[in-house]
Amino acid sequence: MTSEPESGNDEMVDALVSRGYIETEIVEDAMRAVDRAAFVPESQRENAYRDSPLQIGEGQTISAPHMVAMMTEELQLEPGLEVLEVGTGCGYHAAVTAAAVGATHVTTVEYHDTLASKARKNLEAVGQGAVTVVVGDGSTGFQPDAPYDRVYLTCAAAETPEFLQQQLLDGGIAVLPIGKTSQALYVVERDGDALESREVAGVRFVPLLGEEG
Repeated sequence: MTSEPESGNDEMVDALVSRGYIETEIVEDAMRAVDRAAFVPESQRENAYRDSPLQIGEGQTISAPHMVAMMTEELQLEPGLEVLEVGTGCGYHAAVTAAAVGATHVTTVEYHDTLASKARKNLEAVGQGAVTVVVGDGSTGFQPDAPYDRVYLTCAAAETPEFLQQQLLDGGIAVLPIGKTSQALYVVERDGDALESREVAGVRFVPLLGEEG
């Protein structure tokens, strides 16, 4: 029998607002709309609202709430934007994104079919079943639904992925961790043929898997 979490999703979001991780109404509303507890394994349920990553199986994690908030803010989401996520995991981050832009505008690619299956069930359970969950090699993006206004990775690439040159629209934004032993979160903006990057903060993510991982 598992313990119920001591606090709640709203209290978690309140803390992120007070600490400055959430700055905009669209991000606050999206994170309030998605209960993190619905995406963590039963064995981790009592830690659902703790601001830390949690193991979800296959050596993967659900990101800490503050990291989801930071990345979502940096993406500058708006309703109707087409978004690609690489690294579905349990589906939590995709659900937050879908709450901001609309579920039909989100494509997410997961390397492990077991996690993709769980993510589909989780997304369906919170009313975001229209998110497109693909099993495959996200290190090369997902060409069938390209191009995208926004792209983000929930796993660390060794360098800026080549697929952004073909799949990110001009004026588009990508947010991703880059690095191996030392990682940092970067915001990459497409300006014509150029990709302009800026570093946001030091981070620690699981590595990107696949051909370009």
